[in-house]
Amino acid sequence: MILDCHVHINNYSDETKDATANTFEELQNTMRRNRIDAAMILTSYKVNPGRPSTKQVVRLTENLNHIYVVAGISYLNFHLDYLVELRDYLKDRTVRGLKLYPGYEPFYPNDEILHPVYELAEEFDVPVMIHTGDTYSPTGKIKYSHPIHVDDVAVDFPNVKFIICHLGNPWTRDTMEVVYKNENVYTDVSGLVLGNFTDRFEVFMRKQLQEMILYGVNPNHVLYGTDWPICTMETYLKFINELKLPLDDKKKIFWENGAKLFKLSRSDSQLNRGSMWDFLKT
Repeated sequence: MILDCHVHINNYSDETKDATANTFEELQNTMRRNRIDAAMILTSYKVNPGRPSTKQVVRLTENLNHIYVVAGISYLNFHLDYLVELRDYLKDRTVRGLKLYPGYEPFYPNDEILHPVYELAEEFDVPVMIHTGDTYSPTGKIKYSHPIHVDDVAVDFPNVKFIICHLGNPWTRDTMEVVYKNENVYTDVSGLVLGNFTDRFEVFMRKQLQEMILYGVNPNHVLYGTDWPICTMETYLKFINELKLPLDDKKKIFWENGAKLFKLSRSDSQLNRGSMWDFLKT
């Protein structure tokens, strides 16, 4: 089984055009082509035609058993009414996690305004994904998205599971420390490139990730994700498959760790059952 824990259906090329139809269909076709069994769609910190709301994505996925929703939360437009809406989604499991976007928005994760978000995550035992590292937008301020800031909330909310997105790239060693130190912190490998890996960068990042897993971070705390459509699924499958890791560790990264965090079962996702084992053996 393969779970891509980090995809979007945003229309990044033109946010004035509706993304809910074409991009969502393209996601499903890309998953089939690459034998991806399940995916988590992360909604954005802003809503416009090219960035559908959580409500819109919930409606798109309500009849599917292999695509799930992680609700994006805006710091700048935060209001408790949205948490009331999310409570209903969390209760009926149409939303499986929450996502914050420091860097894209100017805030640190330990801001007291966000404490109700973490309390909600604790109540329903869902993970909180936190953007870290570089930003796709040049207007982002990366002092807010350093992975070291996740340590604060991990300590203050020990019963909440946090996911450091994108390995904290370029601060991968800082991510190693935060994940190593805090039992309730995980990381995903998404968004390391735009489009496809180039040979030189692929070699560099493969070395970083292998060292992280072999010498610093428990493989139980690493999740597979791509950041599609910013990155291609094809290049990511090749990248992970070529890591010099034990097969059991790859199984954990591809499916088991994410399935446990987001409470997915094998019977939930029937898109391409069993496809991962054939892929890993090639």
